[in-house]
Amino acid sequence: MGLTATRARPARRDVPKSRGGRPTKSAAIERDQRLIDVATRLFLDRGYDATSLDAVAEAARVSKPTVYARYGDKRGLFAEVLRREIARWLAPLAEAAEMQLARSSDISVEQRLNEVGREMLMFTCGPDAVAFSRMMTAQAINFPDIAKLGKEEGWLKAVSTTARFFDHLVAQGAMDVEDTGIAAEVFLDVVVGHTHRMATFGTPLEVKSAEKRMRLAIRLFLAGALGPASRIQSTPKAGIRRRPSR
Repeated sequence: MGLTATRARPARRDVPKSRGGRPTKSAAIERDQRLIDVATRLFLDRGYDATSLDAVAEAARVSKPTVYARYGDKRGLFAEVLRREIARWLAPLAEAAEMQLARSSDISVEQRLNEVGREMLMFTCGPDAVAFSRMMTAQAINFPDIAKLGKEEGWLKAVSTTARFFDHLVAQGAMDVEDTGIAAEVFLDVVVGHTHRMATFGTPLEVKSAEKRMRLAIRLFLAGALGPASRIQSTPKAGIRRRPSR
């Protein structure tokens, strides 16, 4: 599974050079992409502690000084890998939110949130996301900047994306909340937080059970976000009072 170092093959530079001896811009981009791809697989296959820069350099076919010059140390390389993976995990959330906003207003807010929640379950509780979550947690005490990166690039951006989605729902009269930021935090916690934590503890993800829990959690969330239970299944109405997000 994944890429591993080959001892018989020495590390070497194989990118085209400009006349000044430096790689061309396109070659440097390709090299960096290869380095991050290789590092991602090695971190996933071996874990943080067992992955060395020597192994990454050899598998990526670059010199070790090149890795140091580009990322500083293993922590810097891991941070760059984590940054790219977080962006990859967040993309489906943004896409799902945008798709739901473009749909007919006849679709209930509960159905919209169920479809967004289903996407969230798949990308936050997948094996790669869980593996990196474990590594990030394990390194957070010794390397606080890793925890800060996870919070700023992951959690806060997920909250911001969800809050913008809720802002639109409030504007459409589909939701009535005082603070869409707090509502987004609660939504993320109740919909995927528990399942993600259980996955990081090693509990296998059972999709049907996780989706059932998600649907019930969304109903509980909507009981507060919509008010009377009769509004949960109904379509949005222009008469619902809107409170500005803070």
